[in-house]
Amino acid sequence: MARDKSFHDYVVYDVMGDMQGITSKAMFSGWGIYKNGVIFAIIIEGELYFKAGKDATDFKNISGSHPFVYSRKDGKKIMMSYWLIPEEILENKEKLYSLIKKRA
Repeated sequence: MARDKSFHDYVVYDVMGDMQGITSKAMFSGWGIYKNGVIFAIIIEGELYFKAGKDATDFKNISGSHPFVYSRKDGKKIMMSYWLIPEEILENKEKLYSLIKKRA
């Protein structure tokens, strides 16, 4: 799947544009999102996922959030420790920035 540059630009420049230290790098079929050089999120398949680490409690309590899962070539499903950030969180900078500060 091709990268969705418009969603990337919306997230990095519009949503997170006033937060210091936010950068991005193309990776695989998406982007890694960094704060002060530390990866805390990925954009893949037109969706934003935040790194949960060992404790995904913050994300389990967000309606519509779920872990990022991909299928390997052999069909095995791999669940990563990145959780979907739903649109209502993207539109609420206070909640979004609170989640970022906990991760980066």
